Amino acid sequence: MSDWQSYLAKLRDDPALFVTQVIGATPQRWQKRALENLRDNDRVAVKSGHGVGKTAFLSWAILWFLSTRYPVKVAVTANTASQLNDVLWSEIRKWHGRMNDAFASQLEIKSDKITLVGGEDSFAVARTARRDQPEALAGFHADNMLFVVDEASGVPEIIFETAQGALSTEGAKIIMVGNPTRAQGYFFDAFNKNADRWAKQTVSSEDADYVQDAFIADMASQYGDESNAYRVRVLGEFPTGDSDSLIPRHLVEAARDRDVEPTLGIKTVWGLDVARFGSDRTALAKRRGNELVEPVKSWQDLDTMQVVGRVIQEYDATPYDDRPSEILIDVIGLGAGVVDRLREIDLGPQVRGVNVSESPAMASKYAKLRDELWGKTRAFFEERDCTIPDDEKLIAELTAPTFTFLSTGKMKVEGKDEMKRRGLKSPDLADAFVLTFAGQAARAGSAAGYRYAKTIGYDDSWIV
Repeated sequence: MSDWQSYLAKLRDDPALFVTQVIGATPQRWQKRALENLRDNDRVAVKSGHGVGKTAFLSWAILWFLSTRYPVKVAVTANTASQLNDVLWSEIRKWHGRMNDAFASQLEIKSDKITLVGGEDSFAVARTARRDQPEALAGFHADNMLFVVDEASGVPEIIFETAQGALSTEGAKIIMVGNPTRAQGYFFDAFNKNADRWAKQTVSSEDADYVQDAFIADMASQYGDESNAYRVRVLGEFPTGDSDSLIPRHLVEAARDRDVEPTLGIKTVWGLDVARFGSDRTALAKRRGNELVEPVKSWQDLDTMQVVGRVIQEYDATPYDDRPSEILIDVIGLGAGVVDRLREIDLGPQVRGVNVSESPAMASKYAKLRDELWGKTRAFFEERDCTIPDDEKLIAELTAPTFTFLSTGKMKVEGKDEMKRRGLKSPDLADAFVLTFAGQAARAGSAAGYRYAKTIGYDDSWIV
């Protein structure tokens, strides 16, 4: 065996050595252990808090596997295209640029594929995990086969079901990593009922080398160190199953930057929650069918006329075809004045005041209109065909309110004042989003919503 072959064999058996000598990086303790687990086991699962270095670890693992085996195939998937292409593939490019030239020159990186130079049968390929295209991990076979699943909690179960044949190939390895956002599913089972089949690892942000203390303190301050948000984002633990939150966190997490077919023929609707006092924020949400088209905007310490000015600015800056068919404003408190002033100017027909304390359409099920709108918001996420921007503050607010059933059997969602008594901020961003479900066009986020709108007498004037 030549010196080069001997060195290559040594690197094959020591991925941490590959990272230090070939890539020029220094793994954290948990990363070194995870690399060794991947070397020694066929099934590896890592759940972690935020910012611990998961993406760097996956990049090193992929580059190590490709560089020290032949023939070789690596199938890489994630819950969204942005996570796969903008985050993981970008990280791979970064570390590839730092590799020893003798190794870097053997790999050609394209937008969704890494090819071994001179070996067309050896490659890594990126495929987004989509419910309607479940073959992301299916059909791959090689003497050296690695499956990589990033943000595994958000990957639909059908992806794993479709891939069972390929995953069972002798010698194939699989590694799953992610924030443990969902207390069920394939990733959850790897740490629970199937725990004996996996080399498992939990990485807390508190134990990682590069997570700032300010992030941990902020998460504890905002959500409490016993909250599910803290468990998932900091401790790397699955959410507790006894949470009485109205909207489960895993439903909202799964919608972050999800790849969906947009709802066709539906105009945009805006929801505006006007701050009443103090630390509360005025928030503006813009939704078109099954898509929150941009992060919810918010402002503090604005009087009525300043809020009106902000709305007009947003309206004028919006292309004509994207302007809202309705601007739905909570009229309790300062909102009534905003509605009156906007109606005095050219926005009149689109502006509608919403009194969330009124009786709901489904009076037998909900106590007030606000409760019904929150129920519609939950249904929006339960359809699993929607997308929202990756905004942790919005996600936390959507999943914070609890609910109870009154003696009448009607559902009541926790109010802002009740949440403040629990030490939580007013969910102004979420309330603005919830308001988008109060209008005519808002009812058409799905075929079922369209049918509902027609049955209660709405015409088609709000459809493009």
